[in-house]
Amino acid sequence: MTLREYLEEHYTPLTAESYHREILIFLSNYTAASMATYAELIGYLVVLRERYNNAATLNRILCSIKVYYDYLCCTGIRGDHPARSILLRDQRSRDVQLQDLFTGEELEKLLERKERYQALYYRNRVLMGLLVYQGLKPQEMAAVCVTDVNLEAGNIYIKSTHTTNSRTLSLRSGQILLLYTWLEQVRPKLLKDATSDVLLIGHRGGPMSADDIVKHVIRSYKNVYPERAVTAQAIRCSVIANLLAQGHDISVVQQFAGHKDPSSTERYKQSQVEALKSAIEQYHPMK
Repeated sequence: MTLREYLEEHYTPLTAESYHREILIFLSNYTAASMATYAELIGYLVVLRERYNNAATLNRILCSIKVYYDYLCCTGIRGDHPARSILLRDQRSRDVQLQDLFTGEELEKLLERKERYQALYYRNRVLMGLLVYQGLKPQEMAAVCVTDVNLEAGNIYIKSTHTTNSRTLSLRSGQILLLYTWLEQVRPKLLKDATSDVLLIGHRGGPMSADDIVKHVIRSYKNVYPERAVTAQAIRCSVIANLLAQGHDISVVQQFAGHKDPSSTERYKQSQVEALKSAIEQYHPMK
């Protein structure tokens, strides 16, 4: 498996291209990269820190370097991962900004959007339902096949990704009817004489990619909540945070979200004091 093939298999097209570009720069600057040790990589980053003072730039480069060694380990070229434990002291915060998220009622409002074309109404309601009720990532949604949907059992199977585990999630009753209409009546008309196993397709019958889903959400809902950005990521974060706020056990939420590590789920927890502080900062900023 080539580096590009590995990236295209594990990431969305835009992310894969970004990683590929950064890795090629890394390899051109460091010809012995494939044999580098932890200490040597630390030295490389020290040199980069003298060149860049932007934490975001350094973090992007480090992420790309880690992905490169993920590839070497995956393909058996290396048995160790020299960059896995490297962290930047000024690394960007990964805390979830809960004050920017949406309540359950606000998420439900997104499902009320009127569609210009009836065929796309069903497709978009299915798409948004998977976001609002199952909290799926765009990459997971793009990988869902027709055979992954079990309307009789009322559930949907979600394949694993590079960052999430596979899981089977329950469907809401309203989703079952929408999915039935989409699968049995609307989707076949969009496909015409073509065939496809992918659940979500465009108006010309081609499969929707993760990037297509991301762009659709941003474009379609940009004016619903002017103060906050409605994105697929924000919706997923909101679903997870709301489940924890409702008192669901963190292990249950972790399984629902597909998180591989409990710490990923814990980032969505917020105490009442923190919630109050966030609300005050958002609605009563200091002059």
